[in-house]
Amino acid sequence: MKVAYTPRFLRLLKKLPLGLQDEVIEKIELFKDASNHQRLEVHKLKGRLRKFYGFSVSYRDRVVFEYISENEVALLAVGDHEIYKLFL
Repeated sequence: MKVAYTPRFLRLLKKLPLGLQDEVIEKIELFKDASNHQRLEVHKLKGRLRKFYGFSVSYRDRVVFEYISENEVALLAVGDHEIYKLFL
């Protein structure tokens, strides 16, 4: 799967502690292989965010993304559950 990074995603990623940044990058690499999606808890979001998807980085942190095509996604945001408020 091809992954595109939005400027917002990159800004939010740089604000994270270095250890968490490394974990996010590791999870993105796993995400590129669709066979890992269940392990990462990839799921469709609900309500006002229904056109977006998310996956887990850690118990607390998530990545929000949207499909551009069947084999390409754009990563939109990363952080704790507060990131969902960016889209409201």
